[in-house]
Amino acid sequence: MKKTYLEKLEGKAWQECLDKAFDKKKKDLKVDGFRKGQCPKEVYIKKFGIESLYMDAVDVALQKVYESLISKEDTIKPACAPAVDIKNITPEMIEVEMTFVSEPEVKLGKYTGLKIKKEEIKVTDEEVEHELYHIQNDFAEIKIVEDGELKEGQIAIIDFEGFKDGKAFDGGKSEGYSLTIGSHTFIPGFEEKLIGMKKGEERDIELTFPEDYHAEELKGKDVVFKVKLHEIKERLLPEMDENFFKDLGMEGVDSKEKLVEEVKGNIKAGKERQLEEAHIFKCLDKVVENAKFEIPSELTEDEVNRLLEEFNMQLGYQGLNLDKYLEMTNSKIEDLRKQMEGEANKRIGYRLVINAIIKEENLTVEDKDADKIIEDMMKQYNATKEELLKNIGGIEVVKHDLLVKKVFELISK
Repeated sequence: MKKTYLEKLEGKAWQECLDKAFDKKKKDLKVDGFRKGQCPKEVYIKKFGIESLYMDAVDVALQKVYESLISKEDTIKPACAPAVDIKNITPEMIEVEMTFVSEPEVKLGKYTGLKIKKEEIKVTDEEVEHELYHIQNDFAEIKIVEDGELKEGQIAIIDFEGFKDGKAFDGGKSEGYSLTIGSHTFIPGFEEKLIGMKKGEERDIELTFPEDYHAEELKGKDVVFKVKLHEIKERLLPEMDENFFKDLGMEGVDSKEKLVEEVKGNIKAGKERQLEEAHIFKCLDKVVENAKFEIPSELTEDEVNRLLEEFNMQLGYQGLNLDKYLEMTNSKIEDLRKQMEGEANKRIGYRLVINAIIKEENLTVEDKDADKIIEDMMKQYNATKEELLKNIGGIEVVKHDLLVKKVFELISK
């Protein structure tokens, strides 16, 4: 359900918004004849014009209008950020149209006794051996290989430069690069064609970039890498003896048998968490399938915005951003938004049925249960209660998480 309100701020209320906008502007403002941040408002307006305050003042005004409407209109239960349209703005007033979209009505179907089976947990010998290798590898000694040819599993210290049509291409050059053969860090075929090289040897490697490579100008292109091998190193795994287990520092683990038991337990615990999470989402999918509701387009758009923010944050961890990603993949933001609509609606569906079950079952959380969670988190993150609640968004967030857990327990039985 949508509901639109036309609100006007004028006189003192609008002037307060302009004053806050000016206070923000003047902090770093330098005007001849005044110290930094000390320029009077009248002088600022005469020099820059009152219109220069509008953008920041609108932000303040929108917050005022939003809070005012929420406090006086009990029927407003916004499911997403309201749509805003500035109808008029002058030095004396601002007129704002704000449209709220309420959470759609949900008619729950069957949500208990779903009889969805959990997958059986299995830990294979291969998984255990793989983990044991990684543990040993953490304590491996790196040794320089003086003679012989480069082999699978060894480390090559190389210089390389890539050429397409006889010209060097961007991002295709490095010196003193450490590459583990068999790590599959490079495009297919590169590491394999280094095998057999000797220290000091130079080699031209002809390759074809994959058709799905991220750089458009290199997709499916034939290239030549000029490579020089400077040094060969290898990892020597330690023996599982008394010194190894002492260095390992795992309580109660002093033999390979006990280490295997510990590793197997850790793998099993990790799989239990993964399978439990997968089971809950299977149950949620069934609950959503059994329920009836319609998702407003505004709600989908709002969730897509949230997904884009998360995606941009993930790209940041890789030294990229959304603009760079779109450029590299030769795609448009509209296409990306369209791709995200399915995931957005899935998330919304989960949220809607969870809230509906909380209401249907009249689920509640006692303060003492929320306080216990907060105390545990304070110890975990070494933070005060005030710091913690500020970072997570308040005690209501903790309470809601506990309510969601109750829903999960209910639907997964």
